[in-house]
Amino acid sequence: MAENINQNANCFKEAVCIDAGRIYDSCCDKDCLEDLQVYFTDVAQPIIDSSVNVKCKKVEILNVFLEVEPVAFNRGFYSVDITFFFTVHLNAYSSPVSVPTPVKGLATFSKKVILYGSEGNVRVFSSDTSFGNTTTVNNNLPKASVQVVEPMCLACRLTECPEHYHHCCVNVPPAVSCHYDGEFGTKHPNKSVYVTLGLFTIVQMERSVQMMIPAYDYCIPDKECNTATDDPCELFKRIKFPTNEFFPPRVDDINCSDSPSCGCSDDD
Repeated sequence: MAENINQNANCFKEAVCIDAGRIYDSCCDKDCLEDLQVYFTDVAQPIIDSSVNVKCKKVEILNVFLEVEPVAFNRGFYSVDITFFFTVHLNAYSSPVSVPTPVKGLATFSKKVILYGSEGNVRVFSSDTSFGNTTTVNNNLPKASVQVVEPMCLACRLTECPEHYHHCCVNVPPAVSCHYDGEFGTKHPNKSVYVTLGLFTIVQMERSVQMMIPAYDYCIPDKECNTATDDPCELFKRIKFPTNEFFPPRVDDINCSDSPSCGCSDDD
């Protein structure tokens, strides 16, 4: 039966029209973000003020805000304003031999890219089947999206604030501030923390379009579902023996498995 399904899947049946997001333009960036100031709430700032040293544990991307606007006198091109919000996890030391206190703060970074997104002047109406309402989507602007991996913390330093230091707090949206205890900008800092981050991003500009594609067949499963059993020993028998847990792979094995040109196989 499975052989017949595979044979039918290779046979062209018809051309079908689908609604898909077509990527008109994209770009990738490798940014080194030097000396980003880390902002703390009124709960965390006293811990930083009493610290003699801080170490960065990890940095997470909390949220990314995107805004798309057409570029004047350049039809079809759009500027994408991107604002990243990072959660910086630190270990704060009140003395060189003290147990560190975990603290988290907020860092931000903004950038702008210009991409081609073609032109459109339509409004799409769709029905909400749950309540029978009608919703409308303005498709004049293309959709921007950003793909980003967790940033690398390259450096971290603690500095004393000057006597006449002007503390300019970042404008934190409610969707971001709700992830922190306390409020931002209510306490004047005695010390500040700056981090340097490495960031990899891919920005894409896409529109919803109708495309014609070849259809071969429906996606019919070619295997049967495993029957569930209440016998825990029977379930345990189906689990593959964890050989790698007892015999960790060598460096050569890891490099070999990562290289498509290497002649290794799973049976080696």
